[in-house]
Amino acid sequence: MTGRLVVGAAIVEDGRLLAAQRSAPPELRGGWEFPGGKVDPGEDERAALVRECAEELGVDIVVSRRVGGDWPLPNGAVMRVWLAELAAGVPRPIEHLALRWLEPHELYDVAWLPADLPVVAAIETLLPR
Repeated sequence: MTGRLVVGAAIVEDGRLLAAQRSAPPELRGGWEFPGGKVDPGEDERAALVRECAEELGVDIVVSRRVGGDWPLPNGAVMRVWLAELAAGVPRPIEHLALRWLEPHELYDVAWLPADLPVVAAIETLLPR
């Protein structure tokens, strides 16, 4: 892999998916995404995801299985997404404008960032109906 690696958490609780609304940068502000962020050099991907969720949401998560493969991002980076569950804490928007728990029938009620949409479709097949 040549580009920067970004990790995302598809946090599912009671059949609902957590979506986070971007606050920055300006061109992405207001779009919805999976919580997560950049993997630091030498950092384990799963450890980066746990760290990012603690920083962005104030929660501890348990990382489960990966969703799909490498998801391309417009900036040349690659995103890898894992299913995750809350281990401790209640998510709060520390670095986001808002958070929203989406029921399976509400998955497309928010304006997902284009790069996240294919991941939402993959997760949709994994959620109980």
